[in-house]
Amino acid sequence: MKINRLIGIITTLQQKKAVTAPYLAKKFEVSRRTINRDIEDICKAGIPIVTTQGANGGISIMDGFSLDTTVFTKQELTAIFTGLKSLDSVSNSASAEKLAQKIGGSSAIRLADSMVIDLSSFYKDDLAAKIDQIKQAITESKCIAFHYCYNKGEADKQIEPYLIVFKWSDWYVFGFCKERQDFRMYKLRRLWNLQVVDESFTIREIPEEKKQFGSHITDDYVITAVYDASVKYRLVDEYGHNSFTEMEDGKLYTEWGFTTQKGAVEWFLSFGNKVKVLGPPEMVEIMKSTLDSIKNLYES
Repeated sequence: MKINRLIGIITTLQQKKAVTAPYLAKKFEVSRRTINRDIEDICKAGIPIVTTQGANGGISIMDGFSLDTTVFTKQELTAIFTGLKSLDSVSNSASAEKLAQKIGGSSAIRLADSMVIDLSSFYKDDLAAKIDQIKQAITESKCIAFHYCYNKGEADKQIEPYLIVFKWSDWYVFGFCKERQDFRMYKLRRLWNLQVVDESFTIREIPEEKKQFGSHITDDYVITAVYDASVKYRLVDEYGHNSFTEMEDGKLYTEWGFTTQKGAVEWFLSFGNKVKVLGPPEMVEIMKSTLDSIKNLYES
């Protein structure tokens, strides 16, 4: 788009001070005549452009003219590149590098390289393809269909996609489920056979409470437990270094809230014999029953 090229030219002039018309033509993949027209348009917009002849000549912005309120600073560009690089980790394109080439932000992207944010996972290739399909559907207001696996079984779904969400260390698609007639979140790693279907939808207004992802999830089921000191790192990972009390014998006492009994059982089982649940009494009985069923599984 022309406006993007004009912004790119202005940014390049601010960063490089002076450049030649052939350089700009090659950089933005247009003719010199187009660059000349762009320079005229920039001048008409009130930005004074100076052209000088000779070996050290070129196109530049008049000395003393400030573009601080018009063009991104290096710090702002660094933040943009850092964000784009993190999204590149789950994309089949290199947006940060392409933008740097367009606007001459090589120094800013070098600063962005000092921070690595990898949003991908072991299934990156599959994830990137899903995100690309969903982005296409959102842009075109097209429904998507997929097969979904969750705790209640498996089902075919068709939704109107609205948002791609990264939360709880995973990726989701947020959309309006036609069957449930409500907004729902679907984990991308649990869906497959994803297709953009040839069915358009009219964009709905998303209620504010639906945008508060996970606000309906509470952790008011309090369980006390004692952990072996060898698993301290996991407690720190999950809840922080102030989340437990170190006892005289070195064991770690906790009193945490969980969302569900099922989730709590799965958490405690993951520690094997490195944790003992103390209460409430019904939770102790649930753990005993679960461990008995596991024992019977191996004895049968």
